[in-house]
Amino acid sequence: MQRRHFIAHSSLALLILAATRQAQALTLSDLTEKDASAGIKAALQKGALAAVGLLGQPDGFLGNPKVKIPLPGNLEKAAELLRMTGQGQKVDELVTTMNRAAETAVPMGKDLLVGAVKSMTVEDAKKILGGGDNAVTTFFADKTREPLGVKFLPVVTQATQKVNLAKSYNRVAGKLAMAGVIDGQTATIESYVTGKTLDGLYTIIGEEERKIRQDPVGTGSAILKKVFGAIG
Repeated sequence: MQRRHFIAHSSLALLILAATRQAQALTLSDLTEKDASAGIKAALQKGALAAVGLLGQPDGFLGNPKVKIPLPGNLEKAAELLRMTGQGQKVDELVTTMNRAAETAVPMGKDLLVGAVKSMTVEDAKKILGGGDNAVTTFFADKTREPLGVKFLPVVTQATQKVNLAKSYNRVAGKLAMAGVIDGQTATIESYVTGKTLDGLYTIIGEEERKIRQDPVGTGSAILKKVFGAIG
């Protein structure tokens, strides 16, 4: 009789243990499929808006060494010669104009960035959760680089076409591009600055998203605390 009770209790204990493990598995599954997706979306939207705010202001690019847009490499030697001949002001004017153009263009990308986050799939979220440091940059670049480039280019062009040195560069670089000496992105100041603007934007978005991962509690968001607190 005691043996039967022991077996019954043991069976009940095993059933409870199995049910508990199943419940834990379901909770983890829910976190992966639902909460993780919502958490990643919230983190990326927060990071994107923060990046736009940081970069889309005076000195957002020019005053930040991580994203400051330098002269194209093939213009550096010419810039050195200009400085030696007392024309450094022309060089400084071009560098400032390039970065100011980037600062003006970035806020125009806010809606596209937020739209990319809202249309994110669960599969996208999983890739970002399991991806490395470049996962966020890759996601935004894949979804928004081309349309953002289209939006940014006219703004950059309007700013740089006022600078004589930019016009001179375009004349020379255009010939070099046709000869296959330089690539298409550096064939004009406008295309170069647009590309660098996008690179800088994705870099800062990635940094902001990493901050959220490291300190989800500091965001004040319940879903961020739940997801990144659970996987941290």
